Amino acid sequence: MRYHVNGQQHEKPSHRTPREPWLGYARVAREVLGGGLTIDTLPDNMTHLVEDAGRYYSWRSFGPDDQRTNELWVDLNDLEHGQVRMHGILSNTHRQAAKVALSFDFPFYGHYLRQITIATGGFIFMGEVTHRMLTATQYIAPLMANFDPSFSKESIVQYLDNGEVFVVQWERVRLHGREAEGAYTFQAALHLTGTITFSYRDIPLPVEVISSAEHQVKAGLSDAFMVNLQSPQSSDAQRRLYEYHRVDIDTTKITNNSAFEFTALPTCLQHDSCELCLSSNLTSGCTWCNILQRCSDGMDRHRQEWLDYACSEEVELDHVNERSHTLHVLYIKCKSQSQLPLLKPQFPSIIWTGQRCYISVLLNVVNSPPILFNLLKTMICHEKEGIMEAGQC
Repeated sequence: MRYHVNGQQHEKPSHRTPREPWLGYARVAREVLGGGLTIDTLPDNMTHLVEDAGRYYSWRSFGPDDQRTNELWVDLNDLEHGQVRMHGILSNTHRQAAKVALSFDFPFYGHYLRQITIATGGFIFMGEVTHRMLTATQYIAPLMANFDPSFSKESIVQYLDNGEVFVVQWERVRLHGREAEGAYTFQAALHLTGTITFSYRDIPLPVEVISSAEHQVKAGLSDAFMVNLQSPQSSDAQRRLYEYHRVDIDTTKITNNSAFEFTALPTCLQHDSCELCLSSNLTSGCTWCNILQRCSDGMDRHRQEWLDYACSEEVELDHVNERSHTLHVLYIKCKSQSQLPLLKPQFPSIIWTGQRCYISVLLNVVNSPPILFNLLKTMICHEKEGIMEAGQC
């Protein structure tokens, strides 16, 4: 499904300005990806699918009888919530998307975003690089489907931003080619805290019967990272977009007066020091890259930079040897035994194994309390930073 992406528009408040037909004054932006773009998913063992809990988000669903359903719905007619803007282009076109700036930094999969792209097809594109295959990944989708707001003057795509929450509402939109089957009204809310909510007011058809022949039908969250692949036939690098995580919600629970609430979980990216990166109980699998001064598990939007600076090879925590009770920290970049005499006075724990440098710290695995492991990780950070700053390993 290809979308045309329009640049950011300054929309007028919907409660003051009558609806105007689209006059074609907004020029469709060209694709910014040169040299081609391939969109793919990672192998099954690297793409994590979650249902009711996961690594990045946990979520709950609410039905018509739950009080939380009414609490999550944001009434855009209530001026106390802030100024509502009707998007004139999206409200009068089909298969269009438009960029909108946020008034706050919104954390999405641990990345702070200040601009999003609203699509007529019931979803928000969260990617920083726009292309025509917006439905593939990097989205927040309360109900992605082939909606056509241009069919009826009653169809409106509008949004609200009050500094604490950004709400997009698709109001009385109809499915292309199935307009007579009813109008859909639903919304997505992006909160300053990172919480995401989907709220549904009118859903005339079960989601399972909506055709995906001409447009993908999805509901949930997705993110991806982009890497550059050198082509042997060309000097131009090919860009490949890998979906590394996706949340697919149970679409049978999308009914009239229903809602979903996603809570953002801690990520490696939030840690701003080596000690926190390696010792925090809030996250797992995190590695500190001293060159970038960044904590990551290598699976985020900074993947290309992580690879370019060999962060995954900079330090690896090897397994604990139960017989010697020794934790080995491997430095792949240290490859010369001749450097050891210079390093020994400052880093006496460094040893040469015949291939690589190790820092070896003796620790009784069985009898040592957990706090010693955290202290050990702190020692590793300090020694690692000293070596890297000296440029000797």
